[in-house]
Amino acid sequence: MRKSIVADAQTKDEQIFTEAVRIFREKGYHAASMQNIADAVGLRKASLYHYISSKEQLLSKIFEQSTGALTQQLEIIIASSDSPTEKLRRAIQAHLTALTEQLDIYTVYLSERRELAARVNAKVRAQAEQHARLIEKILEQGIKTGDFRATDVKMAALAIIGMCNWLYQWYSPTGRLQPTEIANIFSDLIAHGLGPASKSRKG
Repeated sequence: MRKSIVADAQTKDEQIFTEAVRIFREKGYHAASMQNIADAVGLRKASLYHYISSKEQLLSKIFEQSTGALTQQLEIIIASSDSPTEKLRRAIQAHLTALTEQLDIYTVYLSERRELAARVNAKVRAQAEQHARLIEKILEQGIKTGDFRATDVKMAALAIIGMCNWLYQWYSPTGRLQPTEIANIFSDLIAHGLGPASKSRKG
């Protein structure tokens, strides 16, 4: 009986999370209300607070889910024996795949993060900084091996992340390019931009 109650609670938690993502995306975080979410999951507003204390907590959970799995993937990629160029390609593909497979979550994450209170925003900012550091490590490895030319890795990492994140503004699942194809195009542009200068250019 106890297991059934726990399972029901988990199911309701997942339902609340899913509906919150949808409502935040459709209405915007500021315009959405706890009553909207309660109505969507068939609960009274007072009962909803049994599962979640505030919109802020919900938004924080959305952010954590959208970034945690990607960070783990990047750590695996960095630890692999692939070349820096291949690691960068895989990192970009992982980022774009996560974004397109969870487009609702990332849309909320990228468009509403400024709405978070300072305490929660600091946690989100720390996660974003960790993501950037992992990209920087790949770039540093590439510079060390000669795959990439010397550059400001912090700026380059921010440029790569910004390019990937902006996908949420224009990507369509019914568009002509699949996420892997977009990732290959992005990777090619970046790899050529970071590639060592040719002898003719050096001269």
